[in-house]
Amino acid sequence: MLLFLIFFLPGEHILAQQKIKKTEDTAWINKHSPHKASLYSAVLPGLGQAYNKKYWKIPVIYAGFATFAYLISINTREYKKYKEAYVWKVNYDISPIDSIDNEYIYKYGTANQLKRGKDYYLRNVELTWIVTGVWYILNIVDAAVDAHLLDYNINEYLSLKIEPGFSNGNMINNQPMAGLTVRLKFR
Repeated sequence: MLLFLIFFLPGEHILAQQKIKKTEDTAWINKHSPHKASLYSAVLPGLGQAYNKKYWKIPVIYAGFATFAYLISINTREYKKYKEAYVWKVNYDISPIDSIDNEYIYKYGTANQLKRGKDYYLRNVELTWIVTGVWYILNIVDAAVDAHLLDYNINEYLSLKIEPGFSNGNMINNQPMAGLTVRLKFR
């Protein structure tokens, strides 16, 4: 019964944390979260860019994914054709009847040529999957970096100046040279 009174009828002196009353002068600063932007982009590519209000990046991201999907589709189809023709050639025409529709059987004379084509398109499929994964990761990294730099303050004390430059000579041939001078100032 004593335990019941201690745990189920708590008074203010039993609480481990005291509740702080909010006053009217407390201002809530809504900070842009890089973690939230990364999480959004991981769940749905482009959503982190929308969270960062960089809407122009969303079509770029999806155009990249569409390109990679197209390349995966084309390379997979070619790989299957070469593999089917290769298996047909290696088995000395004992494979199923539907393989006869494959034009690569008659186009390439040796099994070695078909094997090289099969290996080439398999490599392309695998590389395209890897590049697609890198594109997905870059989407997440872009959202995180953009969210970090959203509150970055650039003021008049930071400047970059590019001017034409002229040098009297260098160490090798002592001839005058023209070029560009880049100056970065932190006042």
